[in-house]
Amino acid sequence: MAKNDVKLLGAWPSPFVMRARIALNIKSVDYELLEEKLGSKTQLLLQSNPVYKKVPVLIHEHKPICESLIIVQYIDEAWSSGPSILPSDPYDRAIARFWGVYIDDKWFPLLGGIGKAQGEEAKKAAVDQVHEGLMLLEEAFGKCSKGKDFFSGDRIGYLDIALGCFLGWVRVSEKMNGVKLLDEAKMPGLASWVEKFCADSAVKDVMPDTDKLSEFARMLIQFKANAHPPAS
Repeated sequence: MAKNDVKLLGAWPSPFVMRARIALNIKSVDYELLEEKLGSKTQLLLQSNPVYKKVPVLIHEHKPICESLIIVQYIDEAWSSGPSILPSDPYDRAIARFWGVYIDDKWFPLLGGIGKAQGEEAKKAAVDQVHEGLMLLEEAFGKCSKGKDFFSGDRIGYLDIALGCFLGWVRVSEKMNGVKLLDEAKMPGLASWVEKFCADSAVKDVMPDTDKLSEFARMLIQFKANAHPPAS
């Protein structure tokens, strides 16, 4: 399929955009990435996603699909090329979706809370919450992987994409806050999974460089500070 049939509205630092890019790579789909800039929204984005007005948006044959996990599911169903992304078993599929919702609704907001914490005690409490979430995901990995390399078994699938897209931001949080989030001793399954996930051919070219992402994070903090200056 030609690139002009598939467009992805996104931004390179976005973990949610990364989900769509990995899924497209798994299916060997050629696509055009249209970068949105920080602080502005193109007319195409506003027209394509008038409800949330945010990336990612997949445009396939002029039809927009929004929300990252919905996009991943759409890609899996729309293209038969490449391996399946969602599990074939209905129960396994439901479990993968359950943990995908947990990651977005519960765990990822906790990760962002580390940088917002004021004082050492608050930071430690925020780190502990992230650790607790990762321990739950370590347990989920053991059950879902059934002793294999990925949550989905022998190869990357839905839940791998749902969590793996945040690994760049985990590294940034560790670097900028001087903390260790992925404890190899307590989370051996996840630690091994991280290495294999990042080395996968569908992932390695879209996983952002930690230094570059850290620089963007500092710029984002400054951008938000300028947009919402403290009251005098």
